Amino acid sequence: MNVRNASTQWQGIAIIIPCMMCFAILDTTNKFLITTIPVMMVLFVRYLIQSCIITLFLLPRRGRALLRTQQPRQQWLRGGLMFMCSVLGFISLKKMPLAEFAAIAMLAPLAVTFLARFLLKEHVPAVRWACVSGGMIGALFIVRPGGSLSGLDALYPVSMVIAYAAFQILTSQMTRSEEPMTMHFYTSWIGTFGTSLIVFDSWTLDLTQNQWMLLALVGLMGSIAHYMLILAFAKTHASQLTPFLYSQIAFSTFAGWLFFQQVPVGLALLGMILIAICGVIAGIHMAYEQKIQALSIATSS
Repeated sequence: MNVRNASTQWQGIAIIIPCMMCFAILDTTNKFLITTIPVMMVLFVRYLIQSCIITLFLLPRRGRALLRTQQPRQQWLRGGLMFMCSVLGFISLKKMPLAEFAAIAMLAPLAVTFLARFLLKEHVPAVRWACVSGGMIGALFIVRPGGSLSGLDALYPVSMVIAYAAFQILTSQMTRSEEPMTMHFYTSWIGTFGTSLIVFDSWTLDLTQNQWMLLALVGLMGSIAHYMLILAFAKTHASQLTPFLYSQIAFSTFAGWLFFQQVPVGLALLGMILIAICGVIAGIHMAYEQKIQALSIATSS
């Protein structure tokens, strides 16, 4: 690895950690708001602010090239999957503690491994199968019968993970021909369009100044977090960033304790730790595989 590549790698890592903190702030603010404001209203305002910020930031720099896409149907599908993830995520936040929600959401990279094997026919080593299995066991500890989440309510976060894994698989395929910022632009506006169709039944203007400020914070954090995520993955391989994604569990655990007095204990805590360990091991193994492959290519050439 040359000096420039090593520098870029550390830049990506330096971006992903505050990015995870922004996602934790976003989830914390969402959880607070949806106790007093209809879910769809919070979701609509978040998408609208995020879409406006992205457009104002990118359109003057990219011009018509921002709108250019070779896969319009896939853009709609990707936006629909992200919209589905958002709705399921908001409902999950309303029904479960913040730290446990963050841990379940972190199953997505492991779920991507599972889908990559059966949808893309990719080879998956035994180590990563073990990590997927361990992560699923950790999830069962969190959504177990008798835990803080009922059986039917557990379907929401689990469905969110499956939808997000499909979103990531589609994203991986689309990046071969689509610009990341164009994909981000379409995803945001498709979410805004989707929520605008159903928000009117739950719209209310009877909000306090603090609630409006928190709604603005949700939109701002969503914009910053997703932009930083794209920037981090543009600078560093996904396998090298994956272990650092699990810092969101720590940020969310702290926020849950600070604002909601929710502290994971017993099997829920064990499940969170197991998910994090399996995710980190999977990420490290992927990075090791990439390094071996790069050395093999360098040696053969």
